[in-house]
Formats: sequence, C-alpha cells, structure tokens
Amino acid sequence: MKLLRRLLCLALPVLAALPSILPAAPLKIAYSDWPGWVAWEVAIQKGWLKDAGVDAEFSWFEYAPSMDAFTAGKVDAVMVTNGDSLVTGANGAKNVVIMLTDYSNGNDMIVAKPGIKSLAELKGRKIGLEVGLVEHLMLLNALKKIGMSEADLTIVNTPTNQTPQVFASGQVDAIAAWNPNAGQALKAVAGSTAIYTSANEPGLIYDTIAVSPQSLAQHRAEWVKLVSVWDKVLAYITDPATKDDALKIMAARTGSTPADYAAFIGGTHFLTLADSAKIIARKGPGFNSLAGSSAVANDFNVKNSVYKESQNVTTYFDAKLTAEAIAAAKK
Repeated sequence: MKLLRRLLCLALPVLAALPSILPAAPLKIAYSDWPGWVAWEVAIQKGWLKDAGVDAEFSWFEYAPSMDAFTAGKVDAVMVTNGDSLVTGANGAKNVVIMLTDYSNGNDMIVAKPGIKSLAELKGRKIGLEVGLVEHLMLLNALKKIGMSEADLTIVNTPTNQTPQVFASGQVDAIAAWNPNAGQALKAVAGSTAIYTSANEPGLIYDTIAVSPQSLAQHRAEWVKLVSVWDKVLAYITDPATKDDALKIMAARTGSTPADYAAFIGGTHFLTLADSAKIIARKGPGFNSLAGSSAVANDFNVKNSVYKESQNVTTYFDAKLTAEAIAAAKK
C-alpha cells in the first residue's frame, strides 16, 4: 500500500503536466469558394501559419454545408458573410467575428437573360436565388431603390450552386448568385448580362471569419496569430511580382483557372487589417461600419422569417482582436 501511494505521488505531477506536454489540437476552420476566403490558401501553401506559430486545419466545403459543419460543432470557425453569422447564431451556434477579409464589390450579381437590361424589366418575371441568403437581401435593396418590391416578381428558391443550370434551362428569367456561380451563369446563356451587382452597394456584404465563443476564449492567442498573417497574404496577392503565383494557388484550390480567378478578385474589395479594424470599431448606421451593415441584414432576416427574434448585432463581433493582430504582426 505504501509503495502504491508513493507511485501515485510520483505520477500526479506528471499527469498534471500532461495538458502542457501534449500538442494542442489545431484550430479547425471551414471555408468555401469566395476570393476573400480562398486567399488563405496562399498562407497554407506557403507555410506562413506555421511560421506564425499557429496550427490550423482548414476544411473545404460548399458554402451552406460549411455553416452546417460549424453549427454541428465540427469546426471552431467558419468563413461567412456578416449577415449569415447572425443566421448561424440565431440557429444555436453563437459566433464572434474576429476579422473582415473583404466586402463584395461586384462578385454578387443579378444576371438576366438576353432582352432584359434593367431591374425594372424583371417585373412579372421569375428570378432564381437562394431564399434567405445575401443575394435575396441584395435583390430587395435593389428593388426598393426603384420603387418595386418582391411582390412585383416571382422568386424561385434555388440553391446558389444550381443557379447556372436553372438559368440555362430557361426555368427563370434571371438569377442572383455570387462568383463563380454568377460567372458560370453568364457563360451558360449567350447574351445574358449582369443588371445589378454588389458594386452598387459597397459594404452591404462583408466577408468574415466567425469563431465560436468557446474557442476564442480558450485559444485567443492562436487566433491573434492566425489573423496577423492576413496582410502578408494580401501583399502576395496584389504584388505584381507574386500575383501570378497567388492566382495559381487560388485557382488550383477551386478547380478554376488563374485567368478566371483574376476576374473574381476584381469583384472583391480586399480589406487590410487596418481597414478591418476601423470598420469593426465604427458605430452607427450605414454600410461603412460592420454594425450598420449587420443591422440591415438583421432586419432582413427577421422580416423574411430567416429567424424569429431580432439579434443584438454588436455581440457578434470582437472589436479588439484585429487590433491585437496588427500589433502581433509588427513584432
């Protein structure tokens, strides 16, 4: 018995030290085909995350399944629009936006068949889009500007990744989708045109990294390290000397071509960490602040029964982490 007690006494310090001895689990992040998110592939391929001292595991999904994976607790973070971070949270998976990668500046489009050249000409017509997602919001905002409403046309609920096929089949007169789906729709129907894009509403759609509160609390230092790599990624994408290599990396991840992906980047307004920090910190209405943009998305979600109760949008973002990442990047 004395020997057993002595062995236990010797073992207890070792057992207590195990959490620090064993390697920490990687940060698990779900991402999908959007330029501001695919850009992270550059950091992955170049080994910059490991260089920054962070172990991150990126998992590739279609957009809606990426949110499902986060809701199911299979990943620690998901890359989503600011409006969809609210949807995910309202459905039981609370999250905190720790940074903005970009805002859509033309990649989200309303594409119409030949002969339709304006939003007004959609009156009495059918448009295919995924109800409750950001293209739906963009359409309603666009219609409101010209004195029309959803009642003036027929929305055909269509998964975003199926919009090119539905458009080509002639079942609808127009579709609303983001690239690469919007670009595929334009190619599928000769003479079709984009009659409205997110370039008409800069700041309506911010693209983010949203993290579970538990992971953020337990691994804040690691998330700061990950975010601190972002400006290095942007520099590689925009520098003429390295841009071609960045496009090859991003295109390979998505099964696209560098030329096609160059066009997608053109419709994306990338945000530096300094840009992101300012937008997150700003208060008040308007699309130049995350709070203002998210308030518009929240109103849309409630009015369209995406979720029932209005969300306090300011609880959905961390105004300090990006600033911490800027400081970390300077060290």
